[in-house]
Amino acid sequence: MIKAMQFNQACLDLSQPKVMGILNVTPDSFSDGGQHNSVEAAIEQARLMIEDGASIIDVGGESTRPGAAEVSLQQELDRTIPVIEGICARFDTLVSIDTSKASVMQHAVNAGARLINDVRALREENALEAAAKSGAYVCLMHMQGQPRSMQQQPTYDEVVTDVSDFLSERMAKCVAAGIPKSKLIIDPGFGFGKSLSHNYQLLNRLEHFRSLDVPMLIGVSRKSMIGNLLNREVGERLAGSLAAATVAMMKGAHILRVHDVKQTVDAVKVVSALSTFKE
Repeated sequence: MIKAMQFNQACLDLSQPKVMGILNVTPDSFSDGGQHNSVEAAIEQARLMIEDGASIIDVGGESTRPGAAEVSLQQELDRTIPVIEGICARFDTLVSIDTSKASVMQHAVNAGARLINDVRALREENALEAAAKSGAYVCLMHMQGQPRSMQQQPTYDEVVTDVSDFLSERMAKCVAAGIPKSKLIIDPGFGFGKSLSHNYQLLNRLEHFRSLDVPMLIGVSRKSMIGNLLNREVGERLAGSLAAATVAMMKGAHILRVHDVKQTVDAVKVVSALSTFKE
Protein backbone atom coordinates (compact mmCIF):
# COMPACT_ATOMS: atom_id res chain seq x y z
CA MET A 1 0.00 0.00 0.00
CA ILE A 2 1.31 3.46 -0.96
CA LYS A 3 1.46 5.61 2.16
CA ALA A 4 3.82 8.56 1.71
CA MET A 5 6.29 10.52 -0.40
CA GLN A 6 9.45 11.73 1.32
CA PHE A 7 10.90 15.13 0.36
CA ASN A 8 14.07 15.73 2.41
CA GLN A 9 12.65 16.69 5.81
CA ALA A 10 9.05 16.89 4.59
CA CYS A 11 6.71 13.94 4.19
CA LEU A 12 3.56 13.95 2.07
CA ASP A 13 1.11 11.51 3.65
CA LEU A 14 -0.81 9.70 0.92
CA SER A 15 -3.00 7.60 3.18
CA GLN A 16 -5.66 10.13 2.16
CA PRO A 17 -5.77 11.91 -1.24
CA LYS A 18 -3.93 15.21 -1.58
CA VAL A 19 -4.77 18.25 -3.70
CA MET A 20 -2.36 19.84 -6.18
CA GLY A 21 -3.26 23.42 -7.07
CA ILE A 22 -2.79 24.45 -10.70
CA LEU A 23 -0.81 27.67 -11.17
CA ASN A 24 -0.54 28.51 -14.86
CA VAL A 25 1.73 31.47 -15.52
CA THR A 26 0.70 31.55 -19.17
CA PRO A 27 -1.41 33.85 -21.34
CA ASP A 28 -3.26 31.03 -23.11
CA SER A 29 -4.13 28.14 -20.77
CA PHE A 30 -7.66 26.92 -21.42
CA SER A 31 -9.14 27.86 -18.03
CA ASP A 32 -7.07 30.55 -16.35
CA GLY A 33 -4.74 31.89 -19.02
CA GLY A 34 -3.50 35.41 -18.32
CA GLN A 35 -4.82 35.58 -14.75
CA HIS A 36 -1.47 35.11 -12.99
CA ASN A 37 1.05 36.58 -15.42
CA SER A 38 3.01 38.72 -12.94
CA VAL A 39 5.25 37.10 -10.34
CA GLU A 40 3.44 38.73 -7.43
CA ALA A 41 0.00 37.78 -8.78
CA ALA A 42 1.16 34.19 -9.17
CA ILE A 43 2.59 34.07 -5.65
CA GLU A 44 -0.63 35.54 -4.26
CA GLN A 45 -2.65 32.86 -6.05
CA ALA A 46 -0.33 30.22 -4.59
CA ARG A 47 -0.94 31.67 -1.12
CA LEU A 48 -4.69 31.46 -1.58
CA MET A 49 -4.51 27.86 -2.76
CA ILE A 50 -2.29 26.91 0.17
CA GLU A 51 -4.75 28.51 2.58
CA ASP A 52 -7.52 26.50 0.91
CA GLY A 53 -5.64 23.27 1.54
CA ALA A 54 -3.38 22.60 -1.44
CA SER A 55 -0.48 20.29 -0.54
CA ILE A 56 1.38 20.92 -3.82
CA ILE A 57 1.51 23.92 -6.15
CA ASP A 58 2.07 22.98 -9.80
CA VAL A 59 3.69 25.82 -11.75
CA GLY A 60 3.42 25.74 -15.53
CA GLY A 61 4.78 28.16 -18.12
CA GLU A 62 3.58 26.55 -21.36
CA SER A 63 -0.03 25.76 -22.19
CA THR A 64 -0.73 22.16 -23.24
CA ARG A 65 -4.35 22.72 -24.26
CA PRO A 66 -5.36 21.34 -27.68
CA GLY A 67 -3.97 23.61 -30.39
CA ALA A 68 -1.57 25.40 -28.06
CA ALA A 69 1.49 27.07 -29.57
CA GLU A 70 4.99 26.09 -28.46
CA VAL A 71 6.89 28.35 -26.08
CA SER A 72 10.62 29.05 -26.27
CA LEU A 73 12.96 27.85 -23.56
CA GLN A 74 13.74 31.38 -22.38
CA GLN A 75 10.07 32.35 -22.23
CA GLU A 76 9.28 29.31 -20.10
CA LEU A 77 12.21 29.99 -17.76
CA ASP A 78 11.24 33.65 -17.41
CA ARG A 79 7.66 32.73 -16.57
CA THR A 80 8.29 29.93 -14.08
CA ILE A 81 11.59 30.27 -12.22
CA PRO A 82 10.92 33.59 -10.42
CA VAL A 83 7.52 32.24 -9.34
CA ILE A 84 9.01 29.02 -7.98
CA GLU A 85 11.70 30.96 -6.13
CA GLY A 86 9.08 33.29 -4.66
CA ILE A 87 6.79 30.50 -3.49
CA CYS A 88 9.65 28.51 -1.97
CA ALA A 89 10.93 31.60 -0.16
CA ARG A 90 7.56 32.32 1.43
CA PHE A 91 5.90 28.95 2.02
CA ASP A 92 6.75 25.39 3.06
CA THR A 93 4.35 23.82 0.56
CA LEU A 94 5.81 21.47 -2.05
CA VAL A 95 6.25 22.95 -5.53
CA SER A 96 6.01 21.08 -8.82
CA ILE A 97 7.21 22.19 -12.25
CA ASP A 98 4.92 21.37 -15.17
CA THR A 99 7.37 21.10 -18.09
CA SER A 100 8.85 18.81 -20.72
CA LYS A 101 12.10 20.72 -21.23
CA ALA A 102 15.29 19.39 -19.60
CA SER A 103 16.74 22.84 -18.91
CA VAL A 104 13.51 24.04 -17.25
CA MET A 105 13.52 20.93 -15.07
CA GLN A 106 17.09 21.64 -13.96
CA HIS A 107 16.50 25.31 -13.20
CA ALA A 108 13.19 24.62 -11.45
CA VAL A 109 14.68 22.02 -9.12
CA ASN A 110 17.56 24.39 -8.37
CA ALA A 111 14.93 27.03 -7.53
CA GLY A 112 13.20 24.70 -5.07
CA ALA A 113 10.79 22.48 -7.04
CA ARG A 114 10.67 18.91 -5.75
CA LEU A 115 8.45 17.32 -8.39
CA ILE A 116 8.72 17.27 -12.19
CA ASN A 117 5.31 16.92 -13.83
CA ASP A 118 5.85 16.03 -17.49
CA VAL A 119 2.96 15.53 -19.93
CA ARG A 120 5.44 13.93 -22.35
CA ALA A 121 6.75 11.41 -19.76
CA LEU A 122 10.42 12.43 -20.16
CA ARG A 123 10.52 11.69 -23.91
CA GLU A 124 11.94 15.05 -24.97
CA GLU A 125 15.67 15.51 -25.61
CA ASN A 126 17.78 15.06 -22.42
CA ALA A 127 14.67 15.10 -20.20
CA LEU A 128 15.21 11.61 -18.80
CA GLU A 129 18.82 12.38 -17.91
CA ALA A 130 17.94 15.76 -16.40
CA ALA A 131 15.21 14.26 -14.23
CA ALA A 132 17.49 11.47 -13.02
CA LYS A 133 20.25 13.93 -12.17
CA SER A 134 17.86 16.25 -10.32
CA GLY A 135 16.85 13.72 -7.66
CA ALA A 136 13.27 15.02 -7.85
CA TYR A 137 10.07 13.03 -7.94
CA VAL A 138 8.67 12.59 -11.45
CA CYS A 139 5.09 12.34 -12.69
CA LEU A 140 4.84 10.47 -15.99
CA MET A 141 1.73 11.29 -18.01
CA HIS A 142 0.31 9.51 -21.03
CA MET A 143 -0.36 11.62 -24.10
CA GLN A 144 -1.10 10.37 -27.60
CA GLY A 145 0.40 12.79 -30.12
CA GLN A 146 1.30 16.41 -29.34
CA PRO A 147 -0.84 19.21 -27.84
CA ARG A 148 -1.43 20.90 -31.19
CA SER A 149 -2.89 17.76 -32.79
CA MET A 150 -3.66 15.29 -29.99
CA GLN A 151 -7.45 15.58 -30.25
CA GLN A 152 -7.58 14.82 -33.99
CA GLN A 153 -9.21 11.38 -33.99
CA PRO A 154 -7.24 9.61 -31.24
CA THR A 155 -7.41 5.81 -31.58
CA TYR A 156 -6.51 2.87 -29.35
CA ASP A 157 -6.69 -0.91 -29.51
CA GLU A 158 -7.97 -0.84 -25.92
CA VAL A 159 -7.46 2.46 -24.16
CA VAL A 160 -6.93 1.25 -20.57
CA THR A 161 -4.44 -1.46 -21.58
CA ASP A 162 -2.64 0.80 -24.06
CA VAL A 163 -2.22 3.62 -21.53
CA SER A 164 -1.14 1.21 -18.79
CA ASP A 165 1.42 -0.45 -21.08
CA PHE A 166 2.85 2.94 -22.05
CA LEU A 167 3.20 4.04 -18.42
CA SER A 168 4.79 0.73 -17.46
CA GLU A 169 7.33 1.09 -20.29
CA ARG A 170 8.19 4.66 -19.29
CA MET A 171 8.59 3.60 -15.66
CA ALA A 172 11.07 0.94 -16.76
CA LYS A 173 13.01 3.54 -18.76
CA CYS A 174 13.17 5.78 -15.70
CA VAL A 175 14.41 3.03 -13.41
CA ALA A 176 17.06 2.06 -15.98
CA ALA A 177 18.17 5.71 -16.09
CA GLY A 178 18.61 5.82 -12.31
CA ILE A 179 15.29 7.19 -11.09
CA PRO A 180 14.07 4.95 -8.25
CA LYS A 181 10.57 3.54 -8.65
CA SER A 182 9.84 5.07 -5.25
CA LYS A 183 10.12 8.51 -6.89
CA LEU A 184 7.69 7.86 -9.73
CA ILE A 185 4.05 8.96 -10.08
CA ILE A 186 1.71 8.11 -12.96
CA ASP A 187 -1.04 10.10 -14.68
CA PRO A 188 -3.32 8.46 -17.32
CA GLY A 189 -3.60 11.84 -19.06
CA PHE A 190 -7.29 12.64 -19.22
CA GLY A 191 -7.99 14.80 -22.26
CA PHE A 192 -4.56 14.29 -23.82
CA GLY A 193 -5.22 12.40 -27.04
CA LYS A 194 -8.49 10.84 -25.82
CA SER A 195 -12.06 10.99 -27.03
CA LEU A 196 -14.97 11.49 -24.65
CA SER A 197 -15.47 7.71 -24.59
CA HIS A 198 -11.77 7.06 -23.93
CA ASN A 199 -11.78 9.45 -20.97
CA TYR A 200 -14.74 7.82 -19.27
CA GLN A 201 -13.45 4.31 -19.95
CA LEU A 202 -10.25 5.34 -18.14
CA LEU A 203 -12.17 6.87 -15.25
CA ASN A 204 -14.42 3.83 -14.93
CA ARG A 205 -11.45 1.44 -14.80
CA LEU A 206 -8.98 3.61 -12.92
CA GLU A 207 -8.35 0.89 -10.33
CA HIS A 208 -6.52 -1.03 -13.09
CA PHE A 209 -3.55 1.34 -12.67
CA ARG A 210 -3.06 0.30 -9.05
CA SER A 211 -1.11 -2.67 -10.39
CA LEU A 212 1.75 -0.32 -11.32
CA ASP A 213 2.24 0.22 -7.57
CA VAL A 214 3.13 3.92 -7.61
CA PRO A 215 1.08 6.99 -6.62
CA MET A 216 -1.54 8.04 -9.17
CA LEU A 217 -2.17 11.68 -10.09
CA ILE A 218 -5.45 12.58 -11.77
CA GLY A 219 -6.26 15.80 -13.64
CA VAL A 220 -9.88 16.19 -14.74
CA SER A 221 -10.55 19.71 -13.46
CA ARG A 222 -12.70 21.80 -15.84
CA LYS A 223 -11.65 19.66 -18.83
CA SER A 224 -13.63 19.11 -22.03
CA MET A 225 -14.60 15.61 -20.84
CA ILE A 226 -16.74 17.48 -18.29
CA GLY A 227 -17.85 20.33 -20.53
CA ASN A 228 -18.77 18.20 -23.56
CA LEU A 229 -20.70 15.69 -21.47
CA LEU A 230 -22.68 18.36 -19.61
CA ASN A 231 -22.72 21.06 -22.28
CA ARG A 232 -21.08 23.50 -19.86
CA GLU A 233 -18.57 26.29 -20.52
CA VAL A 234 -15.26 26.26 -18.62
CA GLY A 235 -16.57 28.44 -15.78
CA GLU A 236 -19.57 26.17 -15.24
CA ARG A 237 -17.75 22.85 -14.75
CA LEU A 238 -17.18 22.80 -10.99
CA ALA A 239 -19.91 20.28 -10.13
CA GLY A 240 -18.84 17.93 -12.90
CA SER A 241 -15.18 18.27 -11.94
CA LEU A 242 -15.93 17.43 -8.31
CA ALA A 243 -18.01 14.42 -9.34
CA ALA A 244 -15.17 13.07 -11.50
CA ALA A 245 -12.60 13.77 -8.77
CA THR A 246 -14.73 11.91 -6.24
CA VAL A 247 -14.97 8.88 -8.54
CA ALA A 248 -11.20 9.02 -9.06
CA MET A 249 -10.54 9.07 -5.32
CA MET A 250 -12.81 6.10 -4.71
CA LYS A 251 -10.96 4.18 -7.42
CA GLY A 252 -7.49 4.86 -6.01
CA ALA A 253 -6.26 8.34 -6.99
CA HIS A 254 -3.64 9.74 -4.59
CA ILE A 255 -3.22 13.30 -5.95
CA LEU A 256 -5.86 15.50 -7.58
CA ARG A 257 -4.59 18.28 -9.86
CA VAL A 258 -7.26 20.99 -9.75
CA HIS A 259 -8.19 24.64 -10.27
CA ASP A 260 -10.80 24.74 -7.50
CA VAL A 261 -8.76 23.81 -4.43
CA LYS A 262 -11.15 24.67 -1.61
CA GLN A 263 -14.09 22.75 -3.04
CA THR A 264 -11.93 19.74 -3.92
CA VAL A 265 -10.47 19.65 -0.41
CA ASP A 266 -14.04 19.43 0.89
CA ALA A 267 -14.70 16.50 -1.45
CA VAL A 268 -11.52 14.80 -0.22
CA LYS A 269 -12.70 15.13 3.38
CA VAL A 270 -16.05 13.53 2.55
CA VAL A 271 -14.45 10.59 0.75
CA SER A 272 -11.84 10.18 3.50
CA ALA A 273 -14.60 10.04 6.10
CA LEU A 274 -15.67 6.70 4.64
CA SER A 275 -12.53 5.10 6.04
CA THR A 276 -12.30 7.32 9.14
CA PHE A 277 -15.72 6.35 10.43
CA LYS A 278 -15.74 2.65 9.64
CA GLU A 279 -17.65 0.53 12.13
